[in-house]
Amino acid sequence: MIDRSDPAWAEVAGPRTILLAAPRSFCAGVERAIEIVERLLEDREPPVYVRKQIVHNRHVVRELETRGAVFVDELDEVPDRATVVFSAHGVSPAVRAEATRRELEVIDATCPLVTKVHAEARRFAARGDTVVLIGHAGHEEVEGTLGEAPEQTVLVQSAADVETLEVPDPARVSYLTQTTLAVDETTDVVRALRARFPQLRGPGSDDICYATTNRQDALAAIAEEADLVLVVGSANSSNSVRLVELAHRHGTPARLIDDADDLRPEWLRGKRTIGITAGASAPPRLVDSVVEAFSRLGEVTVSERETTRETIHFTLPSAVRPS
Repeated sequence: MIDRSDPAWAEVAGPRTILLAAPRSFCAGVERAIEIVERLLEDREPPVYVRKQIVHNRHVVRELETRGAVFVDELDEVPDRATVVFSAHGVSPAVRAEATRRELEVIDATCPLVTKVHAEARRFAARGDTVVLIGHAGHEEVEGTLGEAPEQTVLVQSAADVETLEVPDPARVSYLTQTTLAVDETTDVVRALRARFPQLRGPGSDDICYATTNRQDALAAIAEEADLVLVVGSANSSNSVRLVELAHRHGTPARLIDDADDLRPEWLRGKRTIGITAGASAPPRLVDSVVEAFSRLGEVTVSERETTRETIHFTLPSAVRPS
């Protein structure tokens, strides 16, 4: 918490310019997933079970928990025949089969753009390809996609991984990507795949989602002007972490913060122009609170830099759609 009576904060007090990247914060897939849980909490007696975090933001999860949502790691924590929500990151066919066996009522909050990647994985595998999934090991979205065709899918995380990749038939290789990757780094991996497998096939349209791309473009528009970039988002949010990394690649110091309480005075010494953005799962109010925190240190001039306007909206599942 910023307190100007604290000598450490008093030392870095003074006027600042805030550059707000736009778009920032919630994307359509996140808004849809959160609304699904909120509607269930309004219409049904709690608890409402959710497998994994509905989106990767601790503030969102904590608020839904206070309203009666129960987040579980696996389905064996959900009572038989109860209602369970699948998170925005998607699940494997094995998880869906287990839900059916347990007679659970499933409300699927998987982002439609993740569902697209799953469909592509099935299609590529069905034609006999080795499916190369570019992504981060252990991420829930990656685990779900790998589960679509586990015998035919391999994970690579970097261009270096491609050098040692062995496949049954080099002429039958396709690739997919996690939806929340850095665009520039993913391009390097795809380039390495094409060099090794000239007949490589890919998705008809980019798997990296529009919101990830838009937030990276918006950050790039402010990064070189800023003395410091702050990315509002939780540590397990892939797209938020990618924004921090992107700022570093532009030569700008950057920090990932969950909220204004994470600010540290030593970060601000000599920093008068602060770039602020937020990952796609971070509530907009958290950005507002960070800007307000800076106002306690001195006069703040806020300038928003909008690179595009998002108008995409995803429909709700029929089980929670207004009648």
